[in-house]
This record gives sequence, structure tokens and C-alpha cells, in this order.
Amino acid sequence: MNVTQKLIASHLVSGEMIPGQEIALRIDQTLTQDSTGTMAYLQFEAMGIDRVKTKRSVAYVDHNMLQAGFENADDHKYIQTVTKKHGIWFSRPGNGICHQVHLERFSKPGETLLGSDSHTPTCGAVGMLAIGAGGLDVAVAMGGGAYHVLMPRVCQVKLTGKLPPMVTAKDVILEVLRRLTVKGGVGKVMEYTGEGVAALSVPERATITNMGAELGATTSVFPSDAVTRQFFTAQGRENDWKELLPDADAAYEETVEIDLSSLIPLAACPHSPDKVVPVGELSGVKVDQVAIGSCTNSSFADMMKVAEILRGRTVAENVSLVIAPGSRQVLTMLARNGALADMVAAGARILESACGPCIGMGQAPATDAVSLRTFNRNFCGRSGTASAQVYLVSPETAAASALAGVLTDPRSLQTTPVTLRPEAFPANDNMVAAPAAPGEQVEVVRGPNIKPFPINKPLPETLSGEVLLKVEDNITTDHIMPSTAALLPYRSNIPHLAEYCLTPCDKDFPKRAKEKGGGFVVGGVNYGQGSSREHAALAPLYLGVKGVLAKSFARIHAANLVNNGILPLVFENEADYDKLALGARITLEHAREQVAAAAEGTLLCAVTEGGERIALRLDISQRQAEMLLAGGLLNATKEGGNHHA
Repeated sequence: MNVTQKLIASHLVSGEMIPGQEIALRIDQTLTQDSTGTMAYLQFEAMGIDRVKTKRSVAYVDHNMLQAGFENADDHKYIQTVTKKHGIWFSRPGNGICHQVHLERFSKPGETLLGSDSHTPTCGAVGMLAIGAGGLDVAVAMGGGAYHVLMPRVCQVKLTGKLPPMVTAKDVILEVLRRLTVKGGVGKVMEYTGEGVAALSVPERATITNMGAELGATTSVFPSDAVTRQFFTAQGRENDWKELLPDADAAYEETVEIDLSSLIPLAACPHSPDKVVPVGELSGVKVDQVAIGSCTNSSFADMMKVAEILRGRTVAENVSLVIAPGSRQVLTMLARNGALADMVAAGARILESACGPCIGMGQAPATDAVSLRTFNRNFCGRSGTASAQVYLVSPETAAASALAGVLTDPRSLQTTPVTLRPEAFPANDNMVAAPAAPGEQVEVVRGPNIKPFPINKPLPETLSGEVLLKVEDNITTDHIMPSTAALLPYRSNIPHLAEYCLTPCDKDFPKRAKEKGGGFVVGGVNYGQGSSREHAALAPLYLGVKGVLAKSFARIHAANLVNNGILPLVFENEADYDKLALGARITLEHAREQVAAAAEGTLLCAVTEGGERIALRLDISQRQAEMLLAGGLLNATKEGGNHHA
């Protein structure tokens, strides 16, 4: 077996390990963050389960950090109290980004992790099966239910050679994205193998697994080897380490080979992580802003490289440089060894250890500005400025460009910092609050901004409505449910958020959806890529969206639609996309019968008002069919079926 198969086999609850077949996995750990967590815990409460059943569940506060009003602080108070009551650990604001902290303090080779954040695969760097999912799936897992997913194909990414100076792990994953595109990992786990793996530290591996989410992959996995052991020993957690390697005769469905020694510094151009070109081709492009951090590139090793490049120099006059260390552990180390002073002396502005600009929470660039970011996504408008041009680069490229004022190949510098692998990290978990003891009374505090979430009704016999919106390929969850600094405080208020649903595509969509009593959305390829936020399903549900017809869907978003009773319908013939215009009426007769039959692979048939028949695929399992008939996972669970087990 390969590492992926070993992880799945050891956690398989039901199903067969045949690619494309639905399997159920036992979940050892869960994580949430405050942007998706409020909804996940509201859903967990709705299940009526007293205490989590996982080995460890952790709630992080790292997203909604700007407290311009009471809303974010209220959500944090709710999360802190509801988690204390139900047996969940709480990482307090300032402790760091969920993926960075979880990797440092809670990851365990050989275990499964389900997180309500699409970058949960970060912990695949240490040999975990770490998967991002919607909050409702995470709530079910916290309650002891299995996680259902299609058995992935395993794509081997075989690494040979060693990275040259100033070429980084970020360049490795950008090269993978360049070759495979943002939909190239759909239905796959990316498993990294080969002699080149040993040359990569755990934080470097984490950069690669983190940004593997942009491939659309189910997750990414590295083996747990001697390098992993050294990391755990340095974290004071050697007892949590175990070896996990592929067998000598392990087989893979697909192989991609990358010679690390042949790579050069790369950049993803606006507005997609797969628009990758050599940094050299962009040399001289004037830069207005540089942001270093995020769950992709905020490790101690990354920060030390940046500090060494900046030491004794000054950031260019035209550049605003902001730096966010990924965790309190990292920030503490930088403060103790003087690297933080080097950054500040060079002119960097130090942000708190949180997601910050990566999710549009502050640091929006100027109008038409060029912003270099060490982040994982550069979707149009995600920075908070619609006209900004955002490039994704390595910390070395970012630091070199901040000094020069223009996009700069870092190999042109005299400095060539090496990757540090500390023998000991300062372990201090005093900002992680333990849950209450079983039976201890805890009052759950709910602020006025926390509203009930919408729950669908059972599927009717006939599903009918107009096309409310027609959009193109690669529509992201940022399009469907924008995640700006102004809207993030309302993550627990679906009625308010719904007023902004799909407005980046059409500002009149919410008004039209309400006037028409709901209807359908028509989309292109890879509809719903990006974040795991189930708000991109909950807001359409609130507005009455009955189904989405698309050429293909991103994995997590399709699952979130099903979880909330919305049909993710795929055109059997992509040419039918062209037949549907805004306002066209679509009718799905005998909907309950058709959905039930879809689990057996039968095509659905929708009819337009002109009598045009459209063949649609509904890629669901029997379990998901029962969920859709019930109007979603919560309804199915309340009916007392075994849908969550």
C-alpha cells in the first residue's frame, strides 16, 4: 500500500477502497476556525449531543480578528463557551493560525483530521489524512459520525534532487499547479514520494500540502519519516510520532515527476493560483504592497529567511510591507532572537499571528495596486480591492521585491538564507483553554448577531423555477458568498449575508431570487472552488435556490450543497449549458423518484418551458439521496436514520 491507502484502510468504517466509490472514515481529530466555526457549533448543538466523541477537537480564533463592532467578539465568546461545554479545546485569539498551530501542537502521524477550512490538508505534511469539509460534516464528526467521501485516486508526486538556493517549497507547489491547474487534483490525493522528500523540512512540506487545496485535491500527504521525527522531537512531542512510509511495491494511479534541482522561482499571476510563470518574466513590475504570512508561508523557517534578507536594509519607498508570523510560538522565537527587530528596522509592519490579509481582513491594497503575497489564493477581489493585481510568491521573492520596489528574482541577492530546523521549539500551550470536565455546568453566551440558520424542507414531487443567474467557469466561494472584512462579522447571521450572495457576479441576484421565490443557478466548470465555507450553500438556501446546474463542481462545495438539500446537477452534455438563458424556466418532474434513482447512476431529465429536455447527472450515493429527499443532513439525522454513522 501507499501512505494514503494505509491511512484510509486503518480508518475505514464502510465502503470499499475502489476509486470513485463512497467510503466512510472514522475521524480522530477535528478543527474549526471562527469564520466557519460559529455555524458548525450551532449545528452541533442542534444535534443534541452532550460531548464530542473525537480523540481531540480544537476550535481556533484566527479569522475575524478586527473588532470594529461587537459582532466578532460576540462570536468568539460564543465559540469559547460552547466549546468549553461540549469537550472541545479552545485556541484563544493571538495563539495563531489554526493550521500552523495544529501542525505544531496537535498533529499526529497516522491519524485523521477533519477541518471546517479548505486548508486543513496542511497537516498532511506529517503523515495525517487531513481533509477540509463543510461545518456540518465537521459537526457530525465531532458527534462520533463518520465522514463520507469518494475514495480518491492516489497521484504520486515523485520528487528527485534538491532545491537550489532561493528556490522554495512554494515554487514546488506552484510548479504542480502550473502543470495540473486548479481542477487537476479533483478526486485525488497528492502523495509525495522520492529521494527529494528527505531534503524538505516539515514546514516546507506543510507549504506544499497547504496549497494542494488549490488543485481541488481531496488532500495531500507526505510520509512520516526521520525528518518528521526530528520536528516532533523539537516540539517536545516525540511520543506522538510514528513512522508511516509507503511499501516498496506501492502502486499509484498516476505519477508526476519533479526534479527539484531544475526548479526556479515562480509566481502565480492574477487572478488564479495556476496562472504560473517564472519570476524572471515579471522582473521590473512595480510593486505597491508586499504581504508575508498566511497558513502557507508563516513558519519560523520562512520568517527567518525574510529577516535575513531584510537585515540592515530598508523597504523601498513605494512599498508597504506587512508581515504576520503564523503562530505565537513563531512570534516568540522571532522576538527572542532579534529577527523581529531586523524586520521592524527595515520598515516592516508586524501584524498579529492570524489570517489577516489572506482572507481580506485588513490590508486591502490601493486602487489598481500590485500586491505580492505569500498566500495561497489570489482570486479577484479577495484582497478587498477589486482592481488590485495580486501575485502569489515565495517569502524570498516577496522580501527581495519589497527591498527593490519591483518584482525581483531573489537569486539576484547576495544573501542566500538556509532553511533552519531548530532542535527545540518553545512549547507553551497556555493560550489553549481546556474544556470543562464532564458534568460541569457552563453557560453558553449568544450575542444578538447570532441568528438561526436555515434548514431546508423535504424535496417536493416537482421542482420548478427560473434560471436566476448564469455564470462562467471557476466561480469561487468568494463569488458565491463574499468574505470581505465588512461581511466576515456576519458569519453567524445568514439573513444578512444572503443580501450579498453572488453579488460579485450580479448585484441584483438576491433581490431577483426573493422576487422569483427561488430557482436555479447555472454555472460552468469547477463551480464552487476555493474555501470550504458552507455559507456558500446556506445563503443560496435562504434565498430559495433549489439546485445548481454546472459543467462540474468543486468537491467540498458539492458536498455542502447536498448537506443542505440543494441539488448539484451536472450537465451530461456540456452543450446544454448554452441552451439556458437568464429567466428560462426549468422543471424537474417526479423529482423524488428521479433523485432516488440517481444514486444508481440513472440520469435525471429536466424540461424547459420550450419543451427542451436536458439530461443531468447527480453524482450521489444512496446515503446522499436519502439526505436530499429529507431536505439535507440535519433533517435526515433528526429522522433517526443512520445517515451520519
